[in-house]
Amino acid sequence: MKILSVNVGRARPVDYTDAPSGTTGIDKRPVNGPVRVERPGPAGVGASGVSGDTVCDLRFHGGDDRAVYAFAREDLDGWGRELGRGLTHGAFGENLTTLGIELRDALVGERWRIGGDAVLEVTGGRLPCRTFGAWLGERRWLPRFTRAASPGVMLRVIEPGEVRAGDAVDVVHRPSHDVTVSRLFRALTVERTELPGVLVAAEWMEREQLGIARAYTEKYGS
Repeated sequence: MKILSVNVGRARPVDYTDAPSGTTGIDKRPVNGPVRVERPGPAGVGASGVSGDTVCDLRFHGGDDRAVYAFAREDLDGWGRELGRGLTHGAFGENLTTLGIELRDALVGERWRIGGDAVLEVTGGRLPCRTFGAWLGERRWLPRFTRAASPGVMLRVIEPGEVRAGDAVDVVHRPSHDVTVSRLFRALTVERTELPGVLVAAEWMEREQLGIARAYTEKYGS
């Protein structure tokens, strides 16, 4: 299990985002050499946890619980075959393109050591947005991506450090529950009745996703 590429994006103006700035940093490109990852600060204030990377809409992106986004090369290749187009590292706006990790099966709260120093913790999956769909330019992209239930993983930084292409990824902790990223994503999107069952992972969940699960449970019960 390793990192194939570390990718960062620069803000650029587009006509398809509703971000107050009118810009997006979804166009991530691979960078050479080590890149530092660290806690960026709370949601709404902190941006990306990856040095040199830009987050343009702090309402929905960035912050400590969504400091780093990883997507698997295997999934990029699968989508490339389905869409009939090549997808480069960073094409889905991910900071880390991974190889050899079944990200959909990662447990919420699982911790990875990357390289020598950095430790990152899985907080959930990516919830697709309008900007993502417009960036790819594929018809009905958001429901297609949602049905696949393989959204990549959002990560918080537990121990800051440097990461680079080629770094090994070692799983150093797995919590005792069975809530995978895919299971949480399905509960948040197409299987809402499953939300009470994912609250067992509340300690590690990204705060916005935790809020959705708790609100549903309070309204409809367990």
